[in-house]
Amino acid sequence: MTHRDNAGPVYSLHSVILLVALSPELLRLGAGVQLQDNGYDDLLVAINPQVPEDRNLIPNIKEMITEASFYLFNATKRRVFFRNIKILIPSTWKANNYSKVKQESYEKANILVTDWYGGHGDDPYTLQYRGCGEEGKYIHFTPNFLLNDNLTAGYGSRGRVFVHEWAHLRWGVFDEYNNDKPFYIDGQNQIKATRCSSDITGIFVCEKGLCPQENCIISKLFQEGCTFIYDSDQNATASIMFMQSLSSVVEFCNASNHNQEAPNLQNQMCSLRSAWDVITDSADFNHSLPMNGTELPPPPIFSLIQAGLKVVCLVLDVSTKMAEADRLLRLQQAAEFYLMEIVEIHTFVGIVSFNSKGEIRSQLYQINSEDDRKLLVSYLPTTVSTEAETSVCSGLKKGFEVVEKLNGKADGSVMVLVTGGEDEHVGHCLLTVLSSGSTIHSIAMGPSAAESLEELSHLTGGLKFFAPDHPNSNSVIDAFSRIPSGTGDIFQQHLQLESMGENVKPHHQLKNTVTVDNSVGNDTIFLVTWQTSGPPEIVLLDPNGRKYYTNNFITNLAFQTASLRIPGTATPGHWTYTLNNTHHSLQALKMTVTSRASSLALPPATVETFVERDSTHFPHPVMIYANVRKGFYPILNATVTATIETKTGDPVVLKLSDDGAGADIIKNDGIYSRYFFSFAESGRYNLKVHVNYLPSISTSAHSIPGSHAMHVPGYITNGNIRMNAPRKSVGRNEEKQKWGFSRVSSGGSFLVLGVPTRPHPDMFLPCKITDLEAVKVEEEVTLSWTAPGEDLDQGQATSYEIRMSKSLRNIQRDFNSAILVNTSKLNPQLAGTKERFTFSPKLFLHGPEHHPDGETQESHRVYVAIRAMDENALKSAVSNIVQASLYIPPNSAPALARDCLILKGVLTAMGLIGIICLVIVATHCTLNRRKRMEKRENGTKLL
Repeated sequence: MTHRDNAGPVYSLHSVILLVALSPELLRLGAGVQLQDNGYDDLLVAINPQVPEDRNLIPNIKEMITEASFYLFNATKRRVFFRNIKILIPSTWKANNYSKVKQESYEKANILVTDWYGGHGDDPYTLQYRGCGEEGKYIHFTPNFLLNDNLTAGYGSRGRVFVHEWAHLRWGVFDEYNNDKPFYIDGQNQIKATRCSSDITGIFVCEKGLCPQENCIISKLFQEGCTFIYDSDQNATASIMFMQSLSSVVEFCNASNHNQEAPNLQNQMCSLRSAWDVITDSADFNHSLPMNGTELPPPPIFSLIQAGLKVVCLVLDVSTKMAEADRLLRLQQAAEFYLMEIVEIHTFVGIVSFNSKGEIRSQLYQINSEDDRKLLVSYLPTTVSTEAETSVCSGLKKGFEVVEKLNGKADGSVMVLVTGGEDEHVGHCLLTVLSSGSTIHSIAMGPSAAESLEELSHLTGGLKFFAPDHPNSNSVIDAFSRIPSGTGDIFQQHLQLESMGENVKPHHQLKNTVTVDNSVGNDTIFLVTWQTSGPPEIVLLDPNGRKYYTNNFITNLAFQTASLRIPGTATPGHWTYTLNNTHHSLQALKMTVTSRASSLALPPATVETFVERDSTHFPHPVMIYANVRKGFYPILNATVTATIETKTGDPVVLKLSDDGAGADIIKNDGIYSRYFFSFAESGRYNLKVHVNYLPSISTSAHSIPGSHAMHVPGYITNGNIRMNAPRKSVGRNEEKQKWGFSRVSSGGSFLVLGVPTRPHPDMFLPCKITDLEAVKVEEEVTLSWTAPGEDLDQGQATSYEIRMSKSLRNIQRDFNSAILVNTSKLNPQLAGTKERFTFSPKLFLHGPEHHPDGETQESHRVYVAIRAMDENALKSAVSNIVQASLYIPPNSAPALARDCLILKGVLTAMGLIGIICLVIVATHCTLNRRKRMEKRENGTKLL
């Protein structure tokens, strides 16, 4: 790819001209949810094929979104509603005159309907992996939540729940409740329930019923079994992100009623901003004015679509560019593997090649047997042409011609487009591609592949891959292995367990171990590829000690591949392979291992790799994510490593983290993240992630973390407690992980533009600290946080700046004017290290503090924030703000309880004093009586 310093958009000038001319309807294709004239279009709801067919499910989905549309319209002050909704029906359900899919698939859905895969929870859930104001990945509902009307007592009506989750997904706001911290001490030293707004009323409830709050408090902590139950009748109208189930709640918390003191994710992630402030700053609201009048919008229009027979066409470049760097050979190896192992049975497959013109090599064949697969492999190109010119559009035109012969349309088909040639005319067929109804997955081989190639994938919702010319790169096979089925059925998909390649010296070996865990093992394939005419010497050792040798593998000398399919279900455990280079020169040897789920009862561990955006301009970093799960349960404590390949130079290896710091937003949510900014050059970058898990106490989370709709335990109605049915646990029995597991996933490609060719100054700040916490013990406050780096989340910062204030507004609006805490003895540690710092607030609170509004303010609390600085004095953004009490004595109860104790103490003291006085008086009287009696006795004796 040529260097373009000023390149912003990815497409060429021709592409831009054509895109401007295209109709809005065509531009919306493949682009996801669109907002036009206040209405959302193309919202996609997908039902998982494992969900049993139920005649009530689709009507309930429609009813939920219809109610949500009107509720959302009012909550956003007449700004947005839902107009057009698509519901993707599984192909496992009976056909019922549903429309056929075009570019829709399960992987692209905004709303997923599926079970927890063995869990018992029905919490509606939104996967949020980015920061405040950023879109999430999907909303999840269980079929039981959509079908069981009894659940609405705890969650509220489904439409209201949908709006709560939509705000998570679309606008990047967070929950305003906190199950881990349901109570806090406010600025007036009072115990409060974590909520927004604080106007929502309720009472404390103990295990045995109503109780005064002091009965729930021991040493400032609430006893287990105590909770806060809200009144069913409220006057408060906010907030939807707290408790959408309350009938009075019809809006989001705004600046006037937002509770900034509540220890919830909204305050932590959005720097104490209200949900409404974040929502109104979104692109949706910047382009949508409130609708005039008083009429409600029309109800949503629903389209029911269902995938038909799967149709795939391979569109393969055979121009002279494919003769360079073994590109054709690597393409043959990957395409053979795809046809023999990856593509699902009963799929129709065709093959097209192209240079300046397209050529049909194979019409559609349906795969029903091993022989069908071998026949298709025989049609793969074996040589390159003598033509240097490349015409991607000519190849795609022939591809559409092939797939249209099945039913007259290309709707729902998939094109796998592979090219290494230059082509300045890709934009000429954008209109055809957009209107085709086909999804295009593109693989760019080498540095010269057409610049606008990725735009074809972007506009049709396809994946984008890049295969550099490094001989030891396995990126082409990784790309073909990553191409999704589109059904969402993980039990039928091949999972990649291993992808390894090395340049091996003569008479040396590539040796490694791959783990086959008990959740996979069916259709397990070991694929070996090499560069020279003869295969390496292969030795494969299974967990039982059995050895497989080269002669046990099926060898294709023309494509230089050797594959072994393990019969039945592969034995769980560690499989060790050795590839000996028997050739007389250095050559690249590569191993790929894939497998399918071993049982429908046990979901396999999966990893989905992606980046925040497809392109960036220097110096903006790329955020890398790997979503590691078993079903929907996050897998914790895994070793997740990203490998980033460029056109030239050695690959960059980064360890991803799930620690809630740096690029990672939420700790222990199974999404491992990292910033990447080591840009060597402008152009395409290829991403791949390895996940390895070694047996330990905890393999996966026992609950689904993140953004849930709140389940209300009960209400107070007319002074009586009315408890709801208890929320079902989302925990599950943890399996014994004897061997651990390994997974590999291609993250596709991304584009970096404007990288300077000469050394550049330091432009990367330390990353923002987002997990600052404060704990007060006696007269001191202990802060804890995760150390940022010198550059974002890498390296080691130079110093910290900690400031505090008795005014939340002061530290929030003007950090520099807050009181500076002495941190001369605080030396930053390496990024990712847990930091702790203890100080006494009283040492720094001398006299009134300056406030922006010119006022002084008394408070029982202190607010603290921090930022890091690197050696070039570049400062990070200010952290989340934490608070700590100033004057509560240790082990004392809050104000109400303390007052009661003081009164009891006074009464007790008065009682004791009274008793002492009575004792003294009684004693004095007794002594006087004795003295008088003694005098009488003495007088008698004298007489």
